[in-house]
Amino acid sequence: MGSGNYLILALAASLDYLIGDPWGWPHPVRGMGWIIYQFVRGIVNNPLATEDAYFTKTRIITHRLAGIVLAIVLVMGSGGLGWIIVQAARFIHPLLGVALESIILASCFAARSLRDAADDVLQPLTQGDLAKARKTLSNYVGRDTENLSSSEILRAVLETVTENATDGVMAPLFYALAGCFIPMVGAAPLALAYKAASTLDSMVGYRAAPYTYIGWFSAKMEDVLTWLPCRLTVLTLALLSGKPGYVLQVCRRDATADPSPNSGWSECAYAAVLGVQVGGINFYRGVAKHKPLLAEAIHPITPERIQQATRLTRNCFLIWLAIAQTALILLAWL
Repeated sequence: MGSGNYLILALAASLDYLIGDPWGWPHPVRGMGWIIYQFVRGIVNNPLATEDAYFTKTRIITHRLAGIVLAIVLVMGSGGLGWIIVQAARFIHPLLGVALESIILASCFAARSLRDAADDVLQPLTQGDLAKARKTLSNYVGRDTENLSSSEILRAVLETVTENATDGVMAPLFYALAGCFIPMVGAAPLALAYKAASTLDSMVGYRAAPYTYIGWFSAKMEDVLTWLPCRLTVLTLALLSGKPGYVLQVCRRDATADPSPNSGWSECAYAAVLGVQVGGINFYRGVAKHKPLLAEAIHPITPERIQQATRLTRNCFLIWLAIAQTALILLAWL
C-alpha cells in the first residue's frame, strides 16, 4: 500500500472536478469501445437480423463463448495494461508515475461529465428552447426524445444522472479505493478493469438481437461488480438524507421491481431523498417500454432537484474519498 496513493486519489478527484472529459481528448473508454466494436463486428455478421432468423444452436454457443472471451480479455487486459503503464512511468521517475496514474484514474470518474451533461440539457430547457433541449438530450440517452414534454425531459435527465452516478462515479471510485489497499496494485488498474466491464455492458449488454448471447456474460459480470458499490451508495445517500429509514424502506419496496439489480436501486434512492418519482413509459425506436415507478411524487422534478442530485453524488464521492484518505494516511504512518 504505497503512501502515494492518497496523493493520486486527491489529484484524480481534482482533475475530474476541474476538467472532466473534454470532447476529443484521448480516453481509455474510446479505446475499449473500438476493441469491442471490432470484435463484435467480426462475430455478428448481420446486426439487422431478427432473433428467430439469426440464431441457430451453433451460433448461440459461438456467441456465448465469444462474449465470455471478450469480457475476460478486455477487463483483465485493461487492468493489466494500466498497471504496466503506471509501473513503467514509475520506473522512469516516481513523480511521472504519480502524474500518469492520476490522469488515468481521473478518466475513470464521470462526475464532471454527468454534471456537464445535465447542464447541457437544462440550459436550453430553462430558456424555453424545447427543440434544442430534446436534441441535446438525444446525445445522452437511448430513448426517443423527439416528442418529449418539459417534464419528461426533466425526468430523463434525472434518471440518467442518478443511474450513472453508481456505475460512472461511485463504482469506479470503489474499485480504485480497493486497489489502494492491495499491495502492488494501486488505484488505476482496478478502476480501469471496472470501466471495461461497464463499457462492455453499455455496448453489448442487451437482451435484443444481435447482442442477446454475445453480451450475456458482460451484462451479468457488470451486475455482479456493481452490486456492492451500488448498495454502499444507497446506504450513503440514505445517511446523507437524514431519513435513512424512509429511504431504505422505499428502496426495498420499489427498487426490486426494476429488472436491473442495480440501476433501480440507484435511481430509487436518489428519488426518495429528493422526494420525487421516476420511472414510467419510455419509447425506444417507437416501441413503448414500461419502467416501474420508483419513490413518491412528493415534489415535481425541477432543474434545481437535478442539480441537487449531482451535489449528492459529489458529497458521496467526497465522503468515500475522505474515509479512504484517512485510512491510507494512518497506514502510511504505521
